[in-house]
Amino acid sequence: MTPARDLVIPLDDGSVSGILLVPEGAGACYVMAHGAGAGMRHAFLAATAGALAMRGIATLRYQFPYMEQRRNRPDTPAVAMATVRAAIGVAGAELPGTPLFAGGKSFGGRMTSELASREALPGVLGLAFLGFPLHAPNKPDVKRSTHLYQVPIPMLFLQGTRDDLAELGRMRSICADLGPRATLHEVEGADHSFHVLKRSGRTDLQVLDELCDTMRQWMSQVGANFPA
Repeated sequence: MTPARDLVIPLDDGSVSGILLVPEGAGACYVMAHGAGAGMRHAFLAATAGALAMRGIATLRYQFPYMEQRRNRPDTPAVAMATVRAAIGVAGAELPGTPLFAGGKSFGGRMTSELASREALPGVLGLAFLGFPLHAPNKPDVKRSTHLYQVPIPMLFLQGTRDDLAELGRMRSICADLGPRATLHEVEGADHSFHVLKRSGRTDLQVLDELCDTMRQWMSQVGANFPA
């Protein structure tokens, strides 16, 4: 496997850092944004990138400007979406001809879907969400889902059954309303960070394998170029 490579992602006003990991013969690339509280080097995202690489999926992780500048408050949606757009552009330039998928953890996934609801994402075949943040913790609502109905490409929702940012009944209803564009995969016993309790009989590593196996299978159905 080619070692991970640090990148600079140019923005209209400055730049942010990225990490590109490309396994030999990659059949797809996942442009993966971080959540609101931790950057691209968070252990979960690093582990996800490594696990996806073992399955023939390249990843581009990247920072939002507020995280790059070590500010506490997340960027405005306009700034965040501009960063998503730039990262997708870099991924396409680095891996021409490779099917792209985009999304990420929580906030990063939601900003990606917001962008996809407003404009076409060049080369992106689908969106994959590692815990879509449907509402504030333990405050069920569906306002954050409104834009999803304007996303024209396939979406994969990976959701823990103990996720307090996505009440499962509401998430099921939304995915049903979205029809064939949406695939919901429920991870039994996992919370918003995809941690499972010891009494579940499973480990976080087993959950990670489930997430990445599911992503690879879904990507192959959507149009990734994995070997038979």
